[in-house]
Order: sequence, then structure tokens, then C-alpha cells
Amino acid sequence: MSTLDPAVLAASLRRLGDLEEHDIATAVGEVIHAAVDLFQVDGSGLMIVDAQHDLRYVASSNRQSEVMERVQSTAGEGPCVAAFVTDGVVHTDDLNTDERWPLIREPFLRNGVVSVLGAPVRLGGAPVGTLDVFRNRPYAWSEAEAAALERYTDILESMLATALAAHQAGELAGQLQYALDYRVVIERAVGYLMAQRSTGPDEAFSLLRSTARNQRRKVADVAAHLLEHGTLPKPPA
Repeated sequence: MSTLDPAVLAASLRRLGDLEEHDIATAVGEVIHAAVDLFQVDGSGLMIVDAQHDLRYVASSNRQSEVMERVQSTAGEGPCVAAFVTDGVVHTDDLNTDERWPLIREPFLRNGVVSVLGAPVRLGGAPVGTLDVFRNRPYAWSEAEAAALERYTDILESMLATALAAHQAGELAGQLQYALDYRVVIERAVGYLMAQRSTGPDEAFSLLRSTARNQRRKVADVAAHLLEHGTLPKPPA
């Protein structure tokens, strides 16, 4: 699909907006499955950041989508992780030739995930997760599709915000609140590492994440230490 009919998108957004009053898990599942038909893709999934600032699998339309999300969560890299870190739409048209994320390439291709489009899901203006769609063949994503996926995330953002305000988000509540509380500190630390080490945002975020994991600390704590002392914390002797 080279273009997405604006009228079809608008109708879908209106219909799915009515789901906000339902159980949050059911509503999110409906939005994820509806994206497959709307965008004419082979699968879709949602990841939300956790207290360690790792993106975690929340919902998927099929097994391939679940694999796509879980592999990126474990590897800490991929188009959906990049969409979260950069707070913008990220895509790959063909993982057979795209060398940006070597850790996810083989498992993605083995499971038929070849081209991916990911968009950040925000709360309070800050990214807290990603909505992702994929095709099982090479595909050149258009600017119109990227813009449409961003608009589609509005439904998820509205659902999550409503559920959080009404204390109906269950175990998601802690994840979402953590992301909102500490996103600015982590963003500043990523920017500091980018300048200090002349690296990109993905690599800087990965370094924060790996340091936190190795020391069994929260990413926000590592970020705060970096900003205060100018260096990443060293493991205890």
C-alpha cells in the first residue's frame, strides 16, 4: 500500500476511540489487531518501557509480532528501540541489506519479519513505548504511512492516559509513571554521552542500559550519576 486513505484512517480512529472505556488490556489488543487490517501489514505489536528503561512486550497481533518485540527487548536494539530512543518514526525497508542492527537481523528474518515501521507512543509529550508494524517481504515505507502510524498512536496514547488517570492501568501503571518521571534525566544523559563519545543516540542509550544491567541498577540512577560526576558509575569493588 503506497498511500493510506485519510477517510479510512479517520473512521478507524473514531471507532477505536470508543474502546477507551473498556478494559485496558482488551482495548489495547483491539487497537493492535486493527492496525494489521488498516495498514495492510503482516503483523503489529506494542512495547512499553519498564522500570529498567527496557522496552517490554505488551501486545501483538500474532506470533511473528511477539517474536519481533521480544527479540528487540532482549537485544536492546532494532527499529522499534530506535523509534523510542530518538522519539521519531524509524523504518527499515529490507533487513536483508540493512546492517544497522546486527543482533536482531537473523532472528527477524528467520521468523519472516523483513520490513518494519515503528512509531513512538507518548504520554505527557514523552515517549513511553512504540507501536510497530511489519511485512514479511521487502517494502518501501512511504512518508504517508509513517505519518498515518504516528496518528494511529494517538489512540493508544489516549487509552493509556485515561487508564493511568483512572488507576486502571494495572501493572502498566508503574512502568508508565517511571517513564514519565525519569525520561528527561535519561534524555540528558544520552545527549551527554553523544557529545562526550561522538556517538549516536542508539549507541549512547545502549551504553546506559548495559551499564545499568551489569551493575543491577536502574537506568535513571546511572543517568543521574553520569550527569552529576561526568562519568558512568564503576562497579563496586
